[in-house]
Amino acid sequence: MKQVLILAFLFLSNLVVGQEIEMADKMRADGKIYVVVAVLVTVFIGVIVYLIIQDGRIRKVEKELENRVE
Repeated sequence: MKQVLILAFLFLSNLVVGQEIEMADKMRADGKIYVVVAVLVTVFIGVIVYLIIQDGRIRKVEKELENRVE
């Protein structure tokens, strides 16, 4: 199964390399690509911060449950 996936990814990567992406070139020329990158980075950082906060809350609840059992 792994060999099939590897072959599929290699085939798909060869198809992608041969294509030129006009939209990215236009956005880069207009300077808008930096806005897209900034939005993606902001969303990614927001998700990471949210997960860290949730991890802290879960640890707190786990400690409370652990103390009730003892």
